[in-house]
Amino acid sequence: MPTPHDIPASLYIQRLATHLKDSVDQIQPPPWAQVVKTSTHTEQPPQDPDWWFTRCASVLRKIYIKGPIGTERLRAEYGGRTGRHVRREHARKGAGANIRKALQQLEAAGLVETQKNKGRIVTKEGRRTLDKLATEIKEEMEKKTPELKKY
Repeated sequence: MPTPHDIPASLYIQRLATHLKDSVDQIQPPPWAQVVKTSTHTEQPPQDPDWWFTRCASVLRKIYIKGPIGTERLRAEYGGRTGRHVRREHARKGAGANIRKALQQLEAAGLVETQKNKGRIVTKEGRRTLDKLATEIKEEMEKKTPELKKY
């Protein structure tokens, strides 16, 4: 049975974001989502109007793969290097509010739960949803390129 490990991340996150937008009512962008930056190292807010669903999908996939994982490690995952012109660059963490809000919405949807003093993990329902989506994507990929059936 295919898992999110087996599917290319960009394709998987795109399909998962569409699924979250269409099927999960608890995940809605907060009112400040259109004007906020995602980190201190970025210069502008995201240009994609549906970036919130993409971020929630990406967070859910990271929890599946690296979980249990907490907010601080997720901030480090979504951070980057700040451009300081002539001076050396330094690493910056991602914004914590949008990650916390995404985690709260994923918990409300029943896809993620808190594990005491360790961070968040994917629930059985969340794992079932992610694996089902991975199976659908794998089948579509096999139709396009039949050589993938042996993997």
